[in-house]
Amino acid sequence: MSVWQSAYIGIGSNLEDPRGQVLKAFAALASLPRTRAVALSPLFGSKPLGPIAQPDFVNAAAGVLTQLPPAELLAALRALEEAQGRPRTYEKWGPRIIDLDLLIYGRERRADSELTLPHPGIEKRNFVLYPLAAIAPDLDVPGSGKVAGLKERIGSTGLWPL
Repeated sequence: MSVWQSAYIGIGSNLEDPRGQVLKAFAALASLPRTRAVALSPLFGSKPLGPIAQPDFVNAAAGVLTQLPPAELLAALRALEEAQGRPRTYEKWGPRIIDLDLLIYGRERRADSELTLPHPGIEKRNFVLYPLAAIAPDLDVPGSGKVAGLKERIGSTGLWPL
């Protein structure tokens, strides 16, 4: 039997009823094999990053316990995205129906062609840190520090509770 591992997932949408898409993703996480959703954050609105004009985002985070190895969990998240209508190819920094990012998997640190853990840029993105702080303020982002401290350093510009 595999060991249960904690993992955290960032969720975002800015197309086709973004709030509904994020709530649908919350529900879909419960369907993942050998995985249990144990914490769901409140929803936040955020301004999009990048040069592309697009609608505001709805963002959230989920904490799960899983027996899936990181690559299998990532593949399962990509399958959920596809099931919700996200195309396989998309424009970087562009609008999206749903985005499920594997942010943190236990204490794992890795960078390969398929997966970087922790997810790059967590410490620079308030739309990731604020939802994450709502469910795991004492979580240590490997190599960066505790979520609550990172959140305080970055501030809430362009972010609001929903």
